[in-house]
Amino acid sequence: MAQGVGGASKKDQKTVRADAPAAAPEGGIRRENLRRILTAAEQVFAEQGYGGATTAAIALRAGLPKANVHYYFSTKRDLYRAVLADILKQWLDPLAHVTPDSDPAQALAGYIRAKMRATRDRPVVSKVFASEIIHGAAEIEGFLTSDLKKLVDEKSAVLDGWIAEGRMAPVDTKHFFFFIWAVTQHYADFDAQVRAVLGRKKLTRRDFDTITVEVVRFILRGAGLSLPSP
Repeated sequence: MAQGVGGASKKDQKTVRADAPAAAPEGGIRRENLRRILTAAEQVFAEQGYGGATTAAIALRAGLPKANVHYYFSTKRDLYRAVLADILKQWLDPLAHVTPDSDPAQALAGYIRAKMRATRDRPVVSKVFASEIIHGAAEIEGFLTSDLKKLVDEKSAVLDGWIAEGRMAPVDTKHFFFFIWAVTQHYADFDAQVRAVLGRKKLTRRDFDTITVEVVRFILRGAGLSLPSP
């Protein structure tokens, strides 16, 4: 079972920002090494939790010397924060398309599809994030109460505007975003349950295409919207 973040006091903890760069300026070898390290770290943190993970295990999974990991990330906590920042950026960047002038069905469907692609392509990162939240969100508490709250307030205001204009059915817009996150991340966090019930050893791309259509249809229907074209 994944373990929570421990060891640091509130005074020592730093805020993780979704727009924080996970690395220094890009370049061929640097970019490749960073991606290998972050990918390996996602897997190790998901399997062993923050407390059980070591930079030695991450380096081994990445196929790099431990010194290379410490060259890019001074401590395990720095690497963990970079993983969380990378996750949040991938999940939240697609919200940029939810604007007052957007078509509600198209914009929301696009966001849901992006979240489902993230679940399909990088399911392990959702497990890392879920573990962080379950264990108190010590590393991202500042982000949740500042940047994330501000972003959700902003996008909820967009949806409230659509509702006022009669472009979508009345919903509690903040809870609407909670529903999107809960449903899309369910297929990563509870993949063993999903596969067992569906009778699959592994979910294929075709499975995810079918699931995505159903998820988009279900969520949009709750807002009085029809399924748009892909």
